[in-house]
Amino acid sequence: MKKKSLGTSVSLVAAIALLSACGDGADSANELSVITFADAGWESIRIHNAIAQTIIEEGYEMDTDTTMGSTAATVQGLRDGDINVYMEVWTDNIRDLYDESIESGDIIEVSTNFDDNVQGLYVPTYVIEGDEERGIEPLAPDLRRVDQLVDYPDVFPDPEDSSKGRVLNAPSDWAIYDDISTKFETYELGETFNLFAPGSDSGMVTDLVRAYDAGEGWVGYYWEPTGITAKYDLTLLEEDEYNQDQWEEDRSTEFPPNDVTVAVNQHLPDQAPDVVEFLENYETSSALTEEALLYMEEDGLTEEEAAMRWLEEHEDVWTNWLPDDIAEKVVNAIK
Repeated sequence: MKKKSLGTSVSLVAAIALLSACGDGADSANELSVITFADAGWESIRIHNAIAQTIIEEGYEMDTDTTMGSTAATVQGLRDGDINVYMEVWTDNIRDLYDESIESGDIIEVSTNFDDNVQGLYVPTYVIEGDEERGIEPLAPDLRRVDQLVDYPDVFPDPEDSSKGRVLNAPSDWAIYDDISTKFETYELGETFNLFAPGSDSGMVTDLVRAYDAGEGWVGYYWEPTGITAKYDLTLLEEDEYNQDQWEEDRSTEFPPNDVTVAVNQHLPDQAPDVVEFLENYETSSALTEEALLYMEEDGLTEEEAAMRWLEEHEDVWTNWLPDDIAEKVVNAIK
């Protein structure tokens, strides 16, 4: 009995020592068995997740996973450490939350994925210019600006309310939902339009593609880069040039310039320093991102399949993010 008791005591001391070595409750690098990525619900973040996950799994031989949720939920998961990596933080869409998370030290910005993006209210270009090949006459040839929409409810009819037009918002659990709702009020579009929030990104796409294929009027929130904006000819409606004070007052300007960053939980540099070094070098563009998204739209590929093709076709880009030995392992794995 004494021998058994001594063994238990030694194990307990060892366990306490191990916990103390970790410090502040952070896991050590050896204890991080899976690197978890945020999936906030749109295609481009899933593409970048798949690219980074393939590199980590094949090059660094670490397992990866994803956690899906709203922007607010996944950012909180990143702060708490339940999520380790966020490949597409649209920083100005969640500026206060992002700045707070950085300043508190909960998360670390490691790179800018891309910064040449735009977003806002779009219409199919044929609405303004027509489409001679499809026999579509311009539906609103003088439409240029968001604040002019109020005069065109008949061009964008609400299928559930014949007395008004319809503007499609982002899903209600997206950070951008409140910005579009504020714009809708500021421009007094409620006089002639209803604002409708789809349940998901796929709901937005389905609604747009249906209208586009039929040559009908459609107006709603979207952004670039996406597979939809790469495949379909859309026009971003104009607003006044971005002004920070005016934006904060009523959102009556263009969206602010948006650095789309890669961020990690504060403990990841200690848990997986080689992976963080790779993520610090991760940099793409809207054009590069849209290429992968276009594979999905035109060829029906999954995010994982599109990421694999992107890796095959852009070896000159991503191998520069990695040490030579790691890049060679990934190249050999995806051939």
